[in-house]
Amino acid sequence: MTPEKILSYEPKILTQEQRQSYFDTGYLMVENFISQEWLDRLWGVTNQFIDESRDWKVSDGKFDLEPNHTKETPRLRRLTQPVQHHDVYWEFASEGPIVDLCEDLLGPDVKFHHSKLNFKYGDGGEEVQWHQDIQFYPHTNYNVLAIGLFLSDIDDEMGPLGMIPGSHNGELFNQYNDKDQWVGAIDDRDIGRVAMDKVEYLKGAAGTVTVHNARTVHGSLPNNSNRMRPLLLNAYSSADALTVTPNPSPSRYNGTVVRGKPARWVEFDPRPCQIPPDWSGGYTSIFALQQEEDAAD
Repeated sequence: MTPEKILSYEPKILTQEQRQSYFDTGYLMVENFISQEWLDRLWGVTNQFIDESRDWKVSDGKFDLEPNHTKETPRLRRLTQPVQHHDVYWEFASEGPIVDLCEDLLGPDVKFHHSKLNFKYGDGGEEVQWHQDIQFYPHTNYNVLAIGLFLSDIDDEMGPLGMIPGSHNGELFNQYNDKDQWVGAIDDRDIGRVAMDKVEYLKGAAGTVTVHNARTVHGSLPNNSNRMRPLLLNAYSSADALTVTPNPSPSRYNGTVVRGKPARWVEFDPRPCQIPPDWSGGYTSIFALQQEEDAAD
């Protein structure tokens, strides 16, 4: 479905100006979008998982740990597919106000793709190198996006998410290294073609949400504050965008239609997309890949 067709539907929650800005730049930020009630519920279950992680010594399909994670001082990089581990996360992803946001930007029929909770602990919580999402999970078209929720206030010190405006309409970059191993980041040889002088870092109060298209170049710096910077991410597509490769983060909810109805026709975008490695066995996280702890062939 083209942006023009999507914009022809009456918006649920955004203004037409906000929708047009998303299609023009490849991202959007909406401040104070999620209520304190939702934040309290999400923090309640999140704190349970932080405590549970204290007993983990190595990363697995559930917890991705920083190298200095300990029982006394837990340092999580990611809770993978939180919707798989607690009903509150799934209720938020499938019934919360972000589904209205999806409908305004993807059209009336929306599918859930995956979720993740990145923690980015203080005092050096790891950077996310510049990358695009769609090469991790190619679809038949590019009506694919991710919505991030600020669980805490985010400022400049905390390594906020940075976006390159208009990059969703540019090239898709190679995300393999010079050994032909997948690292999920734009190679240093190509980064000069990214308009880094135009980067916008998205900051705001808890309850703010960001939306970015899966083609948009984005990344974040290390967290040099003494505060955690948790970001809950949920990814969706229009129903007429079919996945081409296995989901890197399997869950029982992958492909669930959360708004509208299943598509009866698939839509193809003629622009090609790089193919990632075979994710049928899953993978750890973008952090491990970019640090080449887990580079994939």
